[in-house]
Amino acid sequence: MPASLRELRQRRKSVAATQKITRAMELIAASRIIKAQRAAQAGEPFITELIRAVSAVATYSRDPHPLTHSVPKVRRAAMLVITSDRGMNGAYSANAIKTAARLRERLEREGVEVVRYAVGRKGIAYMNFRNLPIRRSWDGFSDAPAFQHAEDIADALIDDFLRPYEEGGVDAIYGVYTRMNSMINQEVRARRLLPLEIVEGVHEPSEGELLPLYEFEPDPETVLDTLLPMYVRSRVWFYLLQSAASQLASQQRAMKSATDNAKQLIERLTREANQARQAEITQEISEIVGGAGALADAAAQD
Repeated sequence: MPASLRELRQRRKSVAATQKITRAMELIAASRIIKAQRAAQAGEPFITELIRAVSAVATYSRDPHPLTHSVPKVRRAAMLVITSDRGMNGAYSANAIKTAARLRERLEREGVEVVRYAVGRKGIAYMNFRNLPIRRSWDGFSDAPAFQHAEDIADALIDDFLRPYEEGGVDAIYGVYTRMNSMINQEVRARRLLPLEIVEGVHEPSEGELLPLYEFEPDPETVLDTLLPMYVRSRVWFYLLQSAASQLASQQRAMKSATDNAKQLIERLTREANQARQAEITQEISEIVGGAGALADAAAQD
């Protein structure tokens, strides 16, 4: 049954209101994504130099550090999953959840117990809906994280990593986040955060590059005790920044698609409304012509 002219006009008005909302959200995401992308890119040089410093200190350290010492068999692992707090950002959160599910399946096949840590309401809601236990969760800052949030998350992970296994501690920590490669390409990654793997000689100096010389005060072990927690906090901070930029890029793309779809729907509803109006006018003319003919016939009979 075709819709009436009033119904078509109401639907067109409703879609136009939705289009205004999606367009506004697209512009907001576009204005915020540049700042988020610059913040994510600005953190990479600091992380690179911090990795060099940690590697140099670990090379001169005589004793293995708890954050770099790997157990022969991982019995329990923590999994940090970073998602968004709100929807309307395409498949951003769904892709992170799927990657986390694949990582969990791989770890469980290896006989590893998985402990979940969630950032973002979407990931928290997913785990709660499926009755999956969550040890710690954080939300409310997925699109605009601060370094304090990274410190809270990293300190909680380090505390659980340093805790003995018998008391609920973990042997390894993995992070699942979304890296922003470009405005149209965001890649979900799963990386081991702890224990750190210190590999000597990974960075080969290019021609003309000078490698820094380090002096350790008071000794390499004490410096390593300070650098490693800083490194973990910086890595979590990097994950949060990359995820925030990816979330805004996904939101902008999703809202642009929704705006374009609303425009096409408005055009289709306008055509249908015009056709319905033309049909009503044609019906009115037919009724007038029919009525006039009936009156003429009645007058002729009289």
